[in-house]
Amino acid sequence: MSVGQLVLVSGAGLIGGFVNSIAGGGSLLLFPALVASGMGTVPANVTNSVALWPGYIGNVVALGPEDRPGRSYWQVFLASALGAGSGCALLLLTPASAFDVVVPFLVLGASALLALQPRIKAALGGHAADRHGYLLAGSALGGLYGGYFGGGLGVIFMALLGLTVAAPLTRVNALKGVLQLLVSTVALIVFAVFGPVDWVAALLIAPLSLLGGVIGGRFVRRLSEPVLRACVVAFGVIVGVWLAIRAFA
Repeated sequence: MSVGQLVLVSGAGLIGGFVNSIAGGGSLLLFPALVASGMGTVPANVTNSVALWPGYIGNVVALGPEDRPGRSYWQVFLASALGAGSGCALLLLTPASAFDVVVPFLVLGASALLALQPRIKAALGGHAADRHGYLLAGSALGGLYGGYFGGGLGVIFMALLGLTVAAPLTRVNALKGVLQLLVSTVALIVFAVFGPVDWVAALLIAPLSLLGGVIGGRFVRRLSEPVLRACVVAFGVIVGVWLAIRAFA
């Protein structure tokens, strides 16, 4: 890589870790930066997943003890892990072109769900615990998506969890961060063994992603619930539009 390309991917890794800790979608910053540096799309996608893994650790470490989800969510964690493993297998065994067409609609749909979350919960009635089955199914699908591509995964998890978990949005965001770390860890293991990872780029970006995740994790705790929701929705729309342009242009 040239000096300019190194600066590009390094900056994308730092900002990607920060964005992932707040709303998810940091991979959408790093992935095109890696492609611009000369990588093919599949190696860039795989390297992207591996390089941003430390950022998810930074996000979880920065959470307060009162926000960290307990062992009662073990079924959700298991469903997400199994989904992530399946998604990784799909990425390595099938072309990504077909899924690229679906991704914009998934991200935009998740953003719309999050924006309408208060009204939807009021219309559904009852308690979030009554929708535990939907939480498990959605966690598995979110893990599948995260293992395959992962761009905007945080937006999808935030929309899902906001409709199925009875907790303030800040605590929902904390659970989202743990699920992202879990999905990313599964992807790291699978891609390290079977994927075409560019380890030089990954090792360069990883510490910057960690730093960005720590900064973002501490910043997000200071946001009010309406502000956090607005930030996640706005970023999700931007991500969805960017993906649509990339897929259909």
